[in-house]
Amino acid sequence: MRKLTTFASPWKSLSVVCSAAALSISMAGPAEAQAAGDPNPGSITFTGGIDFPSVYVFRGILQEADPKLTMWPYGDIGLALATGDGAVKSVGLNIGVWHSLHTGSSGSDGPSDRLHYEEDFYTTLSLGFGGGLTLGTTFTAYTSANSSFNTVKELSFKLAKTHMLSPYGILAFELSDAQADGGSNKGTYLELGIGPAFPLAGGKATLTVPLKLGLSLNDYYELGSNDNKFGFFDIGGLVTVPLSTVESRFGSWNIHGGVDVLVFGDTTEAFNSGDGSKVVGLIGIGVTY
Repeated sequence: MRKLTTFASPWKSLSVVCSAAALSISMAGPAEAQAAGDPNPGSITFTGGIDFPSVYVFRGILQEADPKLTMWPYGDIGLALATGDGAVKSVGLNIGVWHSLHTGSSGSDGPSDRLHYEEDFYTTLSLGFGGGLTLGTTFTAYTSANSSFNTVKELSFKLAKTHMLSPYGILAFELSDAQADGGSNKGTYLELGIGPAFPLAGGKATLTVPLKLGLSLNDYYELGSNDNKFGFFDIGGLVTVPLSTVESRFGSWNIHGGVDVLVFGDTTEAFNSGDGSKVVGLIGIGVTY
């Protein structure tokens, strides 16, 4: 959980944990089998794009008091390393980078006068099992290019199942002394969620309805001497529309947009200037090849 120095908060020290947060856009998914007709049917897949959120919120924590233009460019290389008929059906490796660029109070209009607020590097090893079950192990280094927070290192595990509800769970452990919760102890974070998807416009678009619950298992949502277990609840809607006018030899392109409504716990409410909830919008463009 990140605490900024660029807006009023009970803490002035700062550290960070981040993901592509406001809407359910994954930075590090498993290297999955290619769909029929994919122009790139090989074992290497590139996923990239840029998103424009109305404000940056990570795990319930507002990252900017006075946002203007916020941009999230990202890129991911997925490698399908192996497939088999045993207990482990597939092995994949993802390596990627994610950025947050701000023109508001935590970026070029802030104390640093620099646009580049955050730069994250991660690698994920994914194992596929029978019944559509996958386990991803991710190491992430969260860094700040404009020195707004200290580097945070995290090890996380994501268990997901192929199902109409797309259920998943994330268990994350802070590894570095620069703790993401800004408290006196390294934290352990748990996220539970689903993300059912529904076809729209005769299958020409997709509506995803993500629900997330963020919890502290140990010293994650610290507020003074208290470790508040409930961090946030998030319900959203994301519409993705393929760009069929782009030739397939240039990859599969899409535009997407949606809205999330977040409800905060005691600690996250304190970090959001006492607001108990927040609405976050996002639009973006993505490509897979």
